[in-house]
Amino acid sequence: MTTEIQELEKQIYELTTRLNELRKDHSGDVVQNYPFVTLDGDVTLLEMFGENDRLLLIHNMGQGCRYCTLWGDGFNGFLSHLESAMPVFLVSKDSPHVQRTFANSRNWRFRLASHGGGDYIREQTVMEGQDNMPGAVVYERTGDRITRKNSAVFGPGDQYCSLWNLLAMAGLSEAEWTPQYKYWRRPEQMDDGGANLLE
Repeated sequence: MTTEIQELEKQIYELTTRLNELRKDHSGDVVQNYPFVTLDGDVTLLEMFGENDRLLLIHNMGQGCRYCTLWGDGFNGFLSHLESAMPVFLVSKDSPHVQRTFANSRNWRFRLASHGGGDYIREQTVMEGQDNMPGAVVYERTGDRITRKNSAVFGPGDQYCSLWNLLAMAGLSEAEWTPQYKYWRRPEQMDDGGANLLE
């Protein structure tokens, strides 16, 4: 059994290496300069690049998705590493105020922008036919020309959330575990009497 597991792990590694080579060589499709809204005002896709030639947009479904929150929590941990390579924005349909309030509750450090559920997410969705699907898109620019280089869909068990692999090592599948916003459980007896407890 161990040999079969190791062989599969080797195959996955080799396939991932090939996939990344194809991604590197992929030229992408030209896209328009979409508008977004932030707490500081309007911003365009082109402006999000700053002085950089690459840009990563994380498609988040909004504060109502526990799975998107799980990915956000994970990416937040290595955000500074990602930002050493390119700007990173977390985008969702939520208003900038709702985005910031929720991000603060999670201690997220992302730059945030709202697409408001409009043309951007309908046309740049990471899964055809689904206009609010979680995932990520990398854009490149040459002057004022923007191309969508690569994209990926996020989903339970994927390679973008390391938690799934660690749970799988314990024999737990995505069908057996669901992320929650908090994991605190109320004690059977509250030492303070428990009055006005909201959770």
